[in-house]
Amino acid sequence: MASPSPVAGSPPSRTRRLSRRRRLAPLLVFAVAAFGAGVVIGARHEPSERRVAARFAAAWERGDYATMHALLSDAARERVGLRRFGRAYRRAAQTATLSELRAARPRADGDRDRVAIEMTATTRVFGTITAPLVLEIEDRADGTPGLAWREHHVFPGLLPRERLRRETRMPARAAIQARDGTVIAQGEARLSGLGGLASEVAGRLGPAPPERRQELARRGVPPETPVGLTGLERTFDLRLAGTPGGALRAGARVLARSEPRAGAAVRTTIDPQVQEAAVTALAGRFGGIAVLRPRDGEVLALAGIAYSAPQPPGSTFKIVTLAGLLDAGLVERTERFPVETFTTLEGVELENANGEACGGTLRESFAESCNSVFAPLGARLGAERLVATAERFGFNQPPRLAGAARSTIPAGGEIGDQLAVGSTAIGQGKVLATPLLMAAVAAAIAEGGRRPEPTLLKGAEGGATPATTPQTARFIARAMRSVVTDGTGAGAAVPGVRVAGKTGTAELRTTVADDAQAGSPPEEPDPTATDAWFTAFAPLRDPQIAVCVLLVGQGAGGATAAPAARTVIEAALG
Repeated sequence: MASPSPVAGSPPSRTRRLSRRRRLAPLLVFAVAAFGAGVVIGARHEPSERRVAARFAAAWERGDYATMHALLSDAARERVGLRRFGRAYRRAAQTATLSELRAARPRADGDRDRVAIEMTATTRVFGTITAPLVLEIEDRADGTPGLAWREHHVFPGLLPRERLRRETRMPARAAIQARDGTVIAQGEARLSGLGGLASEVAGRLGPAPPERRQELARRGVPPETPVGLTGLERTFDLRLAGTPGGALRAGARVLARSEPRAGAAVRTTIDPQVQEAAVTALAGRFGGIAVLRPRDGEVLALAGIAYSAPQPPGSTFKIVTLAGLLDAGLVERTERFPVETFTTLEGVELENANGEACGGTLRESFAESCNSVFAPLGARLGAERLVATAERFGFNQPPRLAGAARSTIPAGGEIGDQLAVGSTAIGQGKVLATPLLMAAVAAAIAEGGRRPEPTLLKGAEGGATPATTPQTARFIARAMRSVVTDGTGAGAAVPGVRVAGKTGTAELRTTVADDAQAGSPPEEPDPTATDAWFTAFAPLRDPQIAVCVLLVGQGAGGATAAPAARTVIEAALG
């Protein structure tokens, strides 16, 4: 029979190559298949006891105690339940201050019933510990291998009947310094170069509160160690405490040892001159004063309850309400309002402070702090937009300063009817703020609508977040200037300085007129029934300072808080 003819026109060499490829193709397919089968067979030849040990170690790396427990033998699972099993591992991790665990590939340890895994444990206090974990294998009722777990398997390097324990001690606590290097607190007695003035801002030490005990135990801090409870001692507690040292023991043996490492002195943003002015202005009254630099949020002074006990902010909150209205386009800057002593929402009369009559332009109404204007405007804005604006100004946000309390406003759906929204818009209802937060609100207006994040660490960039538009901030800044020149905040005026501020008189009882008193002459005001507020920044065109004063149960903001703010502004800019 004649052999097949080559493809017409094909050169002989190309024909030979095509023929060779056809002959090799089946061989290549076979080789690939054989290689794949070899890989599968090789994987299947990894002993099952090593595979179960590898799964156990991988689950341990990610803290998956349920998976670990499921890999135990029948007898081990019967002996120790999941809750006790997980608790044993968590306790060991806390004792060792474990931060990370890594496992090598399992290997045989003498015979098929024992598998060894090299484990590397990284701890916060004792450094890195590398030790083998030897696991025994025993068959389960279904014929699959399980781990014959024992209590010493909770940490690498433990031997049978050994328990993990630690002995730790703390270094000397680091010093706290003012921005100019003056010592605020140092040594065991926490002495200061500022004398009694330092106690207002330094804070105090004491036994760990219940909510911090677990965190401190994870860090290896001995239970009896005094920790920062308030003030700068609390804010910088982690830095000031340093790192504990000591020994991690397996029974009588030492697995690892380390020396305590002292923290570096903390240079804060506190200005001794401004701090002294804040303490002087507070004058022993119950309240708080916060002072910060608008451009970077550096806190210059904190006195009293400046950031620890939120109170109703009263009419200082009208800064937030006005920003929301202007940003939403719900009020004209030239709009005029009737002069009234009260307004009516939901059929209920809401009074101005002391029953005073006010109104006029938007700027005049702001300067005179007219509830009769701003409560209805707040209702016009609505709960959802009011809350959203407040949150841009820092309400409901977690403070970045450790130990600082959150300033809060209820969710829009929880505020209630128009009367409740109107009350919230004038800083009443359930809205609560700290002087530190309201100082940041003033700083946001000073900085063209960008709210600085307060910081107590000198040189740290606190950052800033948009709170309102530059156009809105400029209008509110001019309105705040009118508060001092023509309104309720005249007591904050400083010769030669253009101060912009907002008063607040937070009713501790109610702003709703009693039916029996409606229309009757107002009674003599009770100063103890109101919190006095004043928040401000200065100078108007080149802001160097933002300040907020709260005096609890001290009457009207313009009468008591504004003069206190003036004392601080004079010291800061003098």
